[in-house]
Amino acid sequence: MSLSRAEFFFIKNSVVLSCFKKASVRNTNYVPNISAKFFSRLTGNIGIRKYSSTRLESLKWFSFNSFPKRFYSSISTSTSSVLKVKSPSTSSIVKSKWPLNSHKYVGYLCLFNASLVFSIVILGGLTRLTESGLSITEWKPITGSIPPLNEKQWEQEFEKYQESPEFKQLNSHITLDEFKFIFFMEWSHRLLGRTIGMLFVLPSLYFVARRKVSLQVAFKLMGICSLIGFQGFIGWWMVESGLDAEQLAERNSKPTVSQYRLTTHLGLAFIIYSSMIYTGLQVLKEFQIMKNPEKYLVIFKQLNSNKLKFFKKTAIGLAILTFITAMSGGLVAGLDAGLIYNTFPHMGDNYIPSTNELFSPVFSRLKDQSDIWWRNMFENPTTVQLNHRILALTTFFTVFAAHMYSHRIKSLIPRNAYITMQAAMGVAMVQVGLGICTLIWLVPTELAAAHQAGALTLLTTMVILCQQLRKPTMSNMILLKRFLEKNVTDLAKKNNVLK
Repeated sequence: MSLSRAEFFFIKNSVVLSCFKKASVRNTNYVPNISAKFFSRLTGNIGIRKYSSTRLESLKWFSFNSFPKRFYSSISTSTSSVLKVKSPSTSSIVKSKWPLNSHKYVGYLCLFNASLVFSIVILGGLTRLTESGLSITEWKPITGSIPPLNEKQWEQEFEKYQESPEFKQLNSHITLDEFKFIFFMEWSHRLLGRTIGMLFVLPSLYFVARRKVSLQVAFKLMGICSLIGFQGFIGWWMVESGLDAEQLAERNSKPTVSQYRLTTHLGLAFIIYSSMIYTGLQVLKEFQIMKNPEKYLVIFKQLNSNKLKFFKKTAIGLAILTFITAMSGGLVAGLDAGLIYNTFPHMGDNYIPSTNELFSPVFSRLKDQSDIWWRNMFENPTTVQLNHRILALTTFFTVFAAHMYSHRIKSLIPRNAYITMQAAMGVAMVQVGLGICTLIWLVPTELAAAHQAGALTLLTTMVILCQQLRKPTMSNMILLKRFLEKNVTDLAKKNNVLK
């Protein structure tokens, strides 16, 4: 009797079902060891990721008790020659309450909150551009979520602001109505931060408490929750640097936040955002493996090719370079360095300003001027802008080189990763254009906010690309194996019924 298409697929890939061997690790717990035969049968001589004993030990929490009992014994059916799985001793099986894969709603939770983090980054940029960040002079994590509700409360808040260095030195002319605008900008930014904390932390605690996530994802969720809480502290730490007269005098600065603390605040927001995107895609990827195993068998074959190693490292390098470039942009914003040398590609009469201007002794705070180099690198507006230009152009041309290389190895790259690389090239082109226009037109609010959004969008494409190029993990392989084993068994039962 001829085989159906489904029967042929599962029998042809039946080597997946016998790719686990018994492995002895600490405490004699049973941890699967992926057999090299799996990818050798699928991809020829392409190797599989080697798992160290430490990595195997870290995987002992896999929920093997949730495997069907037939997983541990040979099946005497018409397909018994296809499925042969050794039966480990009962004492060697790890009993774990954590599932192997996470609920798909966890992925949606991460991606939804990532969109909110994207929004708060843009709102934070607008708060900075409208010089509203120092309008609220107190940090009240709970009661601060309620704005002034009557005229008397507004007057009290205005009186507090009038005691700040910013009002005394820069904004002594503003009225109460003008104060209300900058107050609402900062208050909205803080309120959205509180909202993100509630919308992410509370559901995450629920999913972890009910064990609806794998242990690996549980640790990631708790890590992101910790970063969100820490971000609130960093935000106030940043604002405080612009309210403290002593710190302003030490920096010899006008009333504004420290560029170091501003960049730290921005960098942590980028890290939280990237972590949410990466974790969300990881969870949904595991769900898609169960939904469409045929597609992922082909993708796994491509991802385990040694010919992709260089491209994978390039993607990771691009993500890091994009992040560093964005952080240099934070220093530019903190120093208002975009308001000088508003020409491109020249800076004044030359492409690069003179050495005396780039490394001016004015920025040194020590008598021997031993700090002149690094202080100019991070505190001299001219040098900071030049650094940002160099990093931005380096990022653009590196993305362009990776884009061209992806065309050369198009047949080796998974289609989704190839499309993401093309999208990254488009975003990089737009981002360079936005940066030049922002500089030439003296940092208008709309363009500057769009430029910041472009930086985060470019980082998003890099994070997605890294996730798409990630090799299949042990968890991915177990999920695929469980699905294939179940379908082969179902086919065997169907054949018995037909007979």
